[in-house]
Amino acid sequence: MSWLTDGDFTNDLDEDDVRIRPNPKGSRPRTKRRPNFDKAPRGMVLEVHLARYRVLTDAGVEVTATLAKELRKDGCVTGDRVALDGDVTGEKGTLARIVAIDERKTLLTRAAEDGEEQEQLIVANADQLVIVMASRNPEPRPRLVDRYLVAAYNAGLKPILVITKCDQGDPQEFTANFEGLDLEIIKTQKGRPELTKLQELLAGKTSVFVGHSGVGKSTLINSLTGSERSVGKVNESTGKGKHTSSSAVAIEFNSGWIIDTPGVRSFGISGITAGNILRSFGDLDEVAKRCPRDCAHSADSPDCELDAAVGEEVSELRLDSFRRLVASLSSVDWQ
Repeated sequence: MSWLTDGDFTNDLDEDDVRIRPNPKGSRPRTKRRPNFDKAPRGMVLEVHLARYRVLTDAGVEVTATLAKELRKDGCVTGDRVALDGDVTGEKGTLARIVAIDERKTLLTRAAEDGEEQEQLIVANADQLVIVMASRNPEPRPRLVDRYLVAAYNAGLKPILVITKCDQGDPQEFTANFEGLDLEIIKTQKGRPELTKLQELLAGKTSVFVGHSGVGKSTLINSLTGSERSVGKVNESTGKGKHTSSSAVAIEFNSGWIIDTPGVRSFGISGITAGNILRSFGDLDEVAKRCPRDCAHSADSPDCELDAAVGEEVSELRLDSFRRLVASLSSVDWQ
């Protein structure tokens, strides 16, 4: 160090005299503190489409939002309660950001195929699962209903079965498969839908409507809500319908919500235990309590009380459906 005559001084410095912390991402200091969004505007996700989220805020404003990067791994679905940051005015061209997802009280999921580990999130925070089947055209599928029931009970949702097109045929033989279950069954027909009972069940609840294409799900929702969801037609030669919904959409209804979902022809149930499936079949579960302790409830299980009860306490078709579902699981766990 050398002093100058006017009282100033200069430093002879080298690289050892100055320590600079490298920061390749910029000069802004890093911090472990994270933003607190407890007081951020809240809302409900009404629809998800191409990485854009339509959200109704608690203030009654519909906004378009993106999902914060740190939330993309877990995903966000219709029915989620979320916290928002950014522009929540809802004006054209504005974009908010979903920065937090509230804890879900229920979550309905499905796998594209049985055995697949990856589950698809469908709807959050629902109370009920409304399963829509047609009496005819297309023919009702009892095993698909069984799968919906398993998913409903596993997610903690109350199931409701709605049979449409009853003017085309008596659904009694089909509905007999579900006798003994705590299951509301509503029958509707063209020209006389008789929806009073269903309206009562939906009031004040969040209800997810599911069913394969062509069963009249969108027509039923239009009748209930007065909305104009597009309606598909059934191919007369194949009995198959055309998809009219591409994403789950929430529609406000009678102090609650109806959530319309895309029609599906299969409903995988990976990740659900055999024990949960058995509990979903309430009639079979009661009989199975009389089985030996280590009973696997399969067709070749000795002394299985389910076989002994066929024809009197349980139906052969329901027992067959139960065993098919258990056999489709990647691992059998009776917990």
